[in-house]
Amino acid sequence: MELRVLQYFLAVTREQSILGAAESLHLSQPTLSRQIRDMEEELGKQLFIRSNRKITLTEEGMILRKRAEEIMELVRKTEDEIAMSDQTIAGDIHIGAGETDGIRFLAKAAQSLQEEYPLVHFHIVSGDRVSVTEDLERGLLDFGLLFGEIDSSKYDCLEVPFTDSFGVLMRRDDPLATKELIRPEDLWDKPLIVSRQSLHDNNLSQLLHCSQEKIHVAATYNLLFNGSIMAEEGMGYAICFDHIINVSGDSCLCYRPLAGSFDLHMHIVWKKYQVFTRAAEKFLQAIRRTI
Repeated sequence: MELRVLQYFLAVTREQSILGAAESLHLSQPTLSRQIRDMEEELGKQLFIRSNRKITLTEEGMILRKRAEEIMELVRKTEDEIAMSDQTIAGDIHIGAGETDGIRFLAKAAQSLQEEYPLVHFHIVSGDRVSVTEDLERGLLDFGLLFGEIDSSKYDCLEVPFTDSFGVLMRRDDPLATKELIRPEDLWDKPLIVSRQSLHDNNLSQLLHCSQEKIHVAATYNLLFNGSIMAEEGMGYAICFDHIINVSGDSCLCYRPLAGSFDLHMHIVWKKYQVFTRAAEKFLQAIRRTI
């Protein structure tokens, strides 16, 4: 499958019309229709549902759109890296990270690097461990900021001198808010709002010192801001890290540490045998200096 045909496919998904896509690509409508038909025959799947008003994607078409967008982004990133591979230290550095105050560590390293090389630009993508490692594997990220154990067979890493521990985000008018420290048993019969990552890691039982049967997960979040909205609306108690949601001033929320919570260590990771751009090499040096 040619990159050119993937661009044609994405144009059709964007315009939701063969005619509109053909005009944007400066192609004739029959030429574009033939290219899309040949693609469907090559894949052995119908990609579009055609109607008089607009074209929509089939399930297989939606899968292809996601992958095609990733492929074209990787192509663009590669072209930029090659264009910047001379003596000039410039280009883009892509970092995937979960929500944590520890991101300040990377920001300090980035700021020090930009003072020396102002043409280096940083892009931080928020995500949990699953999404960050997936994008690392696809080459869409240069670095990832991950908690916990690191698979040394896949990644090289540096430990960041920062740890996070869990606490509880809740309404200020909640009875538990009168406590300075929340005990695990305080939450056994309460509706909990937890991160998708905690369910994936299956560490709630360890965190709350109880069996899975005693845990009532009312909702999950990927980004804590969404979890904080659910906590504000009284849906439950959000299990999270501190210093992410502002609970000062007139906020109706408060944060309380969770007794017995274990510390999670943080690592900056990258794929083994990865060939870095000059900008990424300089950033890694800046991280080592900051450590």
